[in-house]
Amino acid sequence: MPVVLTEDFIYEILSVVDEIPNGKVATYGQIARLTGREKNARLVGKVLSMSEYYGKYPCHRVVNHAGRLAPHFHEQKSLLLEEGVEFKDGIHVDMKKYHWEC
Repeated sequence: MPVVLTEDFIYEILSVVDEIPNGKVATYGQIARLTGREKNARLVGKVLSMSEYYGKYPCHRVVNHAGRLAPHFHEQKSLLLEEGVEFKDGIHVDMKKYHWEC
């Protein structure tokens, strides 16, 4: 059964993203699990890509399961660096140190 992208679901995802603490990161899959839709990590990414239409949310704090930054979100790295998040290399957050355990 396909997931219907409703306004309620969009705001549910964004409200979880809003809870990620400064200096921490979460994964798309983690956000999906926290909203009760563990198989919808890609849908979380889609919602975050259009989050600007719903308000200001710290979407820069969401990375993939390996800590890799979003490929077309050019400001993401600088926003994370401003929060003190360190990288293992140019595009991967140190998940052992900065993963949000909730």
